[in-house]
Amino acid sequence: MAGNLLLSPMLKWVGGKRQLLSDIVPMIDDKCSTYVEPFIGGGAVLFNMQPKKAIINDYNTELINVYKTVRDNLDDLLDELKIHEEKNSSDYYYEVRALDREAKFKKMSDVEKAARIIYLNKTCYNGLYRVNSAGQFNSPYGRYKNPNIVNEAVLRAISKYFNDNEVQMLNGDYKEALKNLDKSSFVYLDPPYMPISASSSFTGYTEGGFGYNRQVELKEECDKLSKQGIRFVQSNSDCEEIRELYKDYIIKTVKAKRSINSVAKKRGEINEVLIYNE
Repeated sequence: MAGNLLLSPMLKWVGGKRQLLSDIVPMIDDKCSTYVEPFIGGGAVLFNMQPKKAIINDYNTELINVYKTVRDNLDDLLDELKIHEEKNSSDYYYEVRALDREAKFKKMSDVEKAARIIYLNKTCYNGLYRVNSAGQFNSPYGRYKNPNIVNEAVLRAISKYFNDNEVQMLNGDYKEALKNLDKSSFVYLDPPYMPISASSSFTGYTEGGFGYNRQVELKEECDKLSKQGIRFVQSNSDCEEIRELYKDYIIKTVKAKRSINSVAKKRGEINEVLIYNE
């Protein structure tokens, strides 16, 4: 689908799908009436597809606030990001990071909060959005020479896309995005993955985690979509539990490079699965 080539994720997000686009995008019906993505994350698939009508959701309030701010208050956001760019240093980073531990955080404007998240994302170690059990951002400073804090061209392209098309933004339980869908909708599901090992469980970007019981619940939602005749594709980890859960569906194995691992030798190609109905 031809579209604005500048459109690409503005945030680095855990489990981002940029490198799997050539596997995922051909499986999505670009003639669908509404494109639905209940776990939007960094939005690589959305920005590649550029559908005219879409419903996007994420449990992460900070993330959805970034998207809404880019849509509604871009110039103010760019001004705020330029201030962060001028002041960027290790000490400044930790000051900005600590804001969500202070009472005044609640009084910050949506623009200030969005600029904070983009700034931290561009300058934190590994570009990793991570929160502690209290929901506070806790990634260390990345010490990059020239981080791209004010990526104006990409932010303008995303803002234009959101304003020129019908993109509904939800912030909450993914199941809300699946309600009352038209039969000709198409759903792409990219949930927090089923952990392959106890140590690989990374659900730090949504408080509350997404363990096996939530995976079972998600499978039941996929069953409901199928009963309604709505097509979907889901990404997940290649493990016994997921293969068993989705044994009645078509499962395609794909290889993904995962660079977000604190142990360098554990980075590299791993199998993931794409699950879909016909």
